[in-house]
Order: sequence, then structure tokens, then C-alpha cells
Amino acid sequence: MEQGQLKRGLKARHMAMIALGGSIGTGLFLASGGAIHTAGPGGALFAYLTIGIMVYFLVTSLGEMATYMPLSGTFSTYATKFVDPALGFALGWNYWYNWAITIAAELSAATLIMKFWFPDSSSFLWSALFLALMTALNLLSVKGYGETEFWFALIKVITVIVFIIIGLLMIVGIWSSDQRPMGFSNWTLGDAPFHGGFLAALSVFMAAGFSFQGTELVGVAAGESENPRENVPRAIRTVFWRILLFYLLAILIIGLIIPYTTESLSSDEIMMSPFTTVFEKAGLSMAASIMNAVILTSVLSAGNSGMYASTRMLWVLAQEGKAPRFLSKLSSWGVPVYALIATAVLGMFAFLSSFYGDGVVYTWLLNASGMSGFIAWVGIAISHYRFRKAYIAQGKSLQDLPYRAKWFPFGPILAGILCLVVIVGQCMGAFKDGTIDWPYLFASYVGIPLFLALWLGYKWKHKTKVLRLEECDFDMK
Repeated sequence: MEQGQLKRGLKARHMAMIALGGSIGTGLFLASGGAIHTAGPGGALFAYLTIGIMVYFLVTSLGEMATYMPLSGTFSTYATKFVDPALGFALGWNYWYNWAITIAAELSAATLIMKFWFPDSSSFLWSALFLALMTALNLLSVKGYGETEFWFALIKVITVIVFIIIGLLMIVGIWSSDQRPMGFSNWTLGDAPFHGGFLAALSVFMAAGFSFQGTELVGVAAGESENPRENVPRAIRTVFWRILLFYLLAILIIGLIIPYTTESLSSDEIMMSPFTTVFEKAGLSMAASIMNAVILTSVLSAGNSGMYASTRMLWVLAQEGKAPRFLSKLSSWGVPVYALIATAVLGMFAFLSSFYGDGVVYTWLLNASGMSGFIAWVGIAISHYRFRKAYIAQGKSLQDLPYRAKWFPFGPILAGILCLVVIVGQCMGAFKDGTIDWPYLFASYVGIPLFLALWLGYKWKHKTKVLRLEECDFDMK
């Protein structure tokens, strides 16, 4: 093995599907039902639309930087070059940890799904099998990840498109047992469409935000794209349409077909997925098994992406001297093997912790990672704002940018503010019946002190300062 550079093996179709399928998963297939049950169909639609706009601005911000400087480190490297090396250090380790723990969460979910078909099988057997599969796919080459994600994402995309078509046909009465259109009767049921008012919609912001996490993977993958200056902008342009078509149309259809008062909407069981319910109402008897298979591909896709993203981030940290140097070594086919092994080991131990002490350790690990995605998004907004300001301050021409994010500086500022609103709004669930649920409050925010400890600890040790705009580094090294 030798130190070197990652190989650019991701084709245009890989990048498009990474962008398209990056955030389609259990957040849409399962959590969307809970959002409608909590805030009504209109409240859920409003929350997902707002978060969708935020994510669109974040991804275009990331796209501007990633096409100009296509690096796998993205958040860590951009923050180091345009804000403060200490912030880059903290964002890098925060992002690595977030995705490494996500691998453990997806392993847990995958074992539960397999027990749908094999109720008496061993959880350890399935978890070991899926962890080995994810590791092997990432060990082969970057094309292994890209090709797998292409097909995983394609399955999800086809499922959502079929769901939308059947749902629309049911609403207008073409696909139904009595040939009568459902119309908008469920939309106006009770105090719908905005059940619970603004506070209920605000609580759904959190679920919507978690659902969209993973969209930023297209920026991480830019460092291994064959032609990032063309492929990344093309992939990013699909983000808006994915948000509009898949999330908003799917939530609209669920809200029109299933009354928001239906208790099963708040369930996390595959049998109770709103997608399963709609397919069953359409007379598709195999709906539960079909959705179980689709959700399994979503879970494996998320785990596969987590393995890829965290491995690349750890490799970049090692290259920059912010992690042990041996982790920066690449195999002859351009894969950071040691970083991959370290990530797989953390994911395995985190998963195993779910079987001991009633899963308390595992629960805390998940809670600590829950906030990490939002912290990374705030880092993207800040880094892009500083990137554009430094770019102008150093006399560079905007015409030379291969891709330019629209609505600057409104876009990154709005996205950053909305991220902070979501972070602060996490505490809403801790206030019930005039009392404060302190364990819930602590669990929600435990990720923030960990991030601050990394940031301030590095800052204190290395005496770093926020860079002046003239000092910001646009070198690709």
C-alpha cells in the first residue's frame, strides 16, 4: 500500500443516483406517516417543504465549492481553508463519527427487517453478514460503492414513482374498488390540514431534517468523480426536483388517502408504513413484503453510504495530520483500507453495545450522533459564505466559477438560520404538561458539547484563529 490520491471512478450516472437517492430512505417510507399524524397533512407538507428549501440551498452551496475544489474532505477541508483549522478538525471528526454510528444503526434496522421473514434467526448472523457485505463493497473500489448505490437508489426511485402514480389514480377514482374518487375529504378532516398549529409543524421540522440527511454525500463523492465540474452540477440540479416530486408529492398523497387520525401512521413498523397501507388499499396483497424488501435496500444503502463517507473523511483527516498518519494509506486500487477497517470496527462495536446493559450505551451513541448532521450543515453554510467572500476579496472573477450557487448570500444565511432553528427546536419534546424531561433534553443535545470540545480543544492546543479573507487558501492541495 502507498500514500497517494483517491481514484476518480464515479461516472455521471453514479453521481446522479447518489444525489437522487441520497436521502430517500426510512425517513420517507416510515417517518413521513408520523409527521402527518403529528401535524396533519398540511403541517407535514409545510415542514418538509421548508426543510427541502433549506437542503436545496445547502446542496447548491456545497456544489459551488465542490466543483471549484473537488475534494473528498469537503466539510473538513473547506472549513479549514476558509474559516478556521479548528472548525475543520471538529467538523471532520464530527462527520466521521456521525456516519460510523449510522452504520451500527442500519445494522440494527436490517436485522429487524430480516426477522420479518426469518423470525427465529440470529441477529448476530445478519449483522455480521451485512457488515461484511458493506465492507467488501467499499473495499473493492470506489466503483463498487458507486455501482451499488446506483442500483439501490434505482429501486427506491422506482418504488416512489409507482407509489405516486397509484396514489394519484386512487385519489381521482380510477384505481379503486367502487370507482369513486377520494378527493380532499381526508385533507379537511377535523382540524386538518394543520393539526396542532405551528408548534406541531415545528416538531416535525426535526423529523424532516433527519430524513434529508445524506443529501450532502454528492459533495463527498466529488473528490472521486470522473468529471466533477460537469457531473456535480448536473447531480445537484436533480436535488430540487427530487425534493419536490418524491417527498412533497408522496406526503400529499398519504395525507389525502389516509386520515391523519389513523394511529398506525405513528408506528415505525414496516407493516404499518404509510406506503404499505396505501398499496394495501389499492388491493396489492403483497404490499408488506414488497415494502419490506424496499426498506431493506434503503437501510443497506444508508449503511453503504455511511461506510463510504466516513472512510473518506477519516482518510482526509489523516492526510491533513488531524488523525494518525497510517490511516492515509491507500491500496493499489485507490481505497483507504486502514480508514475503512477503523470505521467498520467502530460500527461493529457500536452495534454490539446494543445487546448489553439494555442498550443504554448504544442509545447514548445514537443520541450523540443525532445532532451531528445538523452541525455539518451549519458548517457547510458558514464555509460557503466565507468561500464566496474570500473569492471576491482576493480579486477572483465569479465568471470563472464552474458552478455558481443562486441567491448568494441569502441562500447560505437562510439555510444556516433554519438549521439553528431545528437545533434549538429539538428541546420542544422535553416540555410536556408543565414539566421538563431532563434526560430527554440532555440526550438531544449531548452531541453539541462533544463537538465544542473537539473545536475548542484543537483551537487551544494549536492557537488557531479565524482566517482573514485574504488568508483563505484556494489551492487544491
